[in-house]
Amino acid sequence: MLQISKIPKKYSALEILQYIVLISLLLYFGKTLFIPLSFSLLISFILYPVCQWMEKKGISKTLAIFLCLSILILLAGVLLYILFLQIQEFTNEWDQFRIKLLEALSQISLFISQRFEISAAEQQLFFRNSVDNSGTQLFSMLQSMAYSFSEIFFFLLIIPVFSALILFHRHILVNVLYQIFPSEKRKIIYEILIETIHAYYNFIKGMLVVYLIVGVLNSIGLALIGIPHPFLFGFIASILTFIPYIGIMISALLPIAVSWITFNSIWYPLAVILVFVVVQILEAYIIFPFAVGSRLKINTLVIIIMITAGGILWGAAGMILFIPFISILKLIADRSERLKTLSILLGDGQIKKPQE
Repeated sequence: MLQISKIPKKYSALEILQYIVLISLLLYFGKTLFIPLSFSLLISFILYPVCQWMEKKGISKTLAIFLCLSILILLAGVLLYILFLQIQEFTNEWDQFRIKLLEALSQISLFISQRFEISAAEQQLFFRNSVDNSGTQLFSMLQSMAYSFSEIFFFLLIIPVFSALILFHRHILVNVLYQIFPSEKRKIIYEILIETIHAYYNFIKGMLVVYLIVGVLNSIGLALIGIPHPFLFGFIASILTFIPYIGIMISALLPIAVSWITFNSIWYPLAVILVFVVVQILEAYIIFPFAVGSRLKINTLVIIIMITAGGILWGAAGMILFIPFISILKLIADRSERLKTLSILLGDGQIKKPQE
């Protein structure tokens, strides 16, 4: 009898769409758990080689994990200290900044009075009514800000705990993966795990390149405007970009205040804002996809789509985390005949020639 070889089942477009919708809903509604867990996995993959090296040198597993996490927390503390210094510097310049702001508001009020024939009393009445009407909106905005800060504080507490537990129980987690899949798949699972660690390592190297390029572009832009200490402000803004939204806003306050006080013109602060906005757009849609995508061997279109999808589902955290996710998916797709089409779609176009 002729033996008919099994043809791998291919997923239909409808099945793929159903999986995408189901996974998206799961990620969106479970983001409070999945965001810190994903960051913890990322940190665990990065620290695993260091922990393994320490354990080979005779250091206990617990002590090795503690030392690695302590170094990481120290680096995070340095970032927060730089952020605090930026706030402190801005508060030192606040008195002069407030005087310039009041002068600018007076000039704007005078311009409106002369141009549109609206008196200062009418302008004050308009602003008072606007403030009164925006009270409810301000309260809701403060509520959302308080929720965001509490969420960030929760993440900062739980992420090191998750990371430590993942590193400590890594052998159990790997054995669970081995038990889930057939025994003949163990070699493939091991290869995927090893390549995932290398992929995350390449991701971190790509991120360092991104921050270096962003720092240089910030510095060049500020230098062209004529802002004092452009390289200091440029690289501080680049480093603090790691803190989503808050970092770039606070790092921009000091050069804005310094430029306004130094040059006594509103155009210089606007130029500083323009420099940071342009560099952020370049970083999000050009620098990041090329610097990170080339190291992970994923095409730029997929990188941009994943950045956008991550921002929709998880906000700023998703824009960072979804790139390593897609690299792991590509590693799995490269080793599965059913997902060969997905592997080609995610790849960077470098197709290996089959060996004769």
